[in-house]
Amino acid sequence: MKVLKIITLWLVAVATFGGCSGARGGSKADFELLQRELREGDLLFRRGIGVLGRAVVATDDEGRFSHVGIAVKVDNVWHVVHAVPDEPDFEGDFDRVKCEPIERFYDEFRAGNGAVYRPNVSNETIAVAVRNALRLSAEQRPFDHDYDLGDTTALYCTELVEYVFGLGGVSMSEGRQTHVNFPSMTGDYIMPSDLTKNNKLNPIYSF
Repeated sequence: MKVLKIITLWLVAVATFGGCSGARGGSKADFELLQRELREGDLLFRRGIGVLGRAVVATDDEGRFSHVGIAVKVDNVWHVVHAVPDEPDFEGDFDRVKCEPIERFYDEFRAGNGAVYRPNVSNETIAVAVRNALRLSAEQRPFDHDYDLGDTTALYCTELVEYVFGLGGVSMSEGRQTHVNFPSMTGDYIMPSDLTKNNKLNPIYSF
């Protein structure tokens, strides 16, 4: 099933973007400014430059971003918790929820551009979301290759955001989903734009 979905997404990306290449990710100056402005619970979006990222952009209504993670501070250093496929940290690694430095999340080989959105929700909701995001990372919760919103034993990127903020009583998608109809991948999914349309999310930074 995973192989069929990868083939489908590859075909979508090729048909939509052809052989175009991505732009550079954020510079060192970008990261220094960004890290001064960040708060825990901020949502970090990126537009990937790989096949999968292009395919997600192609199927999204707005088509601005392909991936999202949650800002957390670990040992006084900014990290991003996100559910991601095909980015192993070591040989034999599996697709999962992970916590990694922001520089890696916005690496030039992974992000053409990006933006940070701040949830206008209670501090309690933020604390619940951050705590559970870190818990899922520590548990190494698997990536959801079935993209099944009804099963949280595995999570994809926007599903992770929806789930942890939902534990704090807030739906970041507000129930929005995008219908996708491709061979081997048909259904309703939470796309990045289903999150950014939330009026409780305020853009604070982009590159």
